[in-house]
Amino acid sequence: MDQDAWDERYSDGELVWTAEPNRFLVEAVDGLEPGKALDLASGEGRNAVWLAQQGWQVEAVDWSDVALDKGRELARSAGVTVWFTREDLRYWWPPVQAYDLVVIAYLQIQYMERHGVWRGAAGAVGAGGRLVVIGHDWDNLEQGHGGPQHADVLYSTDEIVGVVAEHLEVVRAEQVTRPIETEDGVREAIDNILIARRV
Repeated sequence: MDQDAWDERYSDGELVWTAEPNRFLVEAVDGLEPGKALDLASGEGRNAVWLAQQGWQVEAVDWSDVALDKGRELARSAGVTVWFTREDLRYWWPPVQAYDLVVIAYLQIQYMERHGVWRGAAGAVGAGGRLVVIGHDWDNLEQGHGGPQHADVLYSTDEIVGVVAEHLEVVRAEQVTRPIETEDGVREAIDNILIARRV
């Protein structure tokens, strides 16, 4: 989906995703001292707003103006400050070693494009900081439920480790499952999570 398609998808008055933060992100930052955070491909801002509520200073970046406007409204409603910026992550790199936490949740783009984003995100992690990447796993296509139905935007934990481990120490990299309510009952989506740190 290109930028216009995402603007159209987000144009409904309701949130496309829930206002609640991603469950795996909540687990990943548990116990961390709040500092400066960067949320890449932030969408409607649910994770950025939640981080701000926990005391983080958050910058959120997405390429959809509509999503960013919804994120600003979500932040206003929550009574927190989040700095929202429009950028195309395929061509924009964040400042080097400037953040205590960098988050990418469900950025499903082409092979070489995602590698560039992962490298930029890893480079943005400062000393002692962490990178958290959560995505739809390759195995979800045939074994899981929901998510993108195009193999070229899915990836495995091995793929992301191969990129990120060049820059950071990988703390965790594994598949995780997420229950989804459907008309036929609860199904499981197969995601993956990577947590890495700069030592």
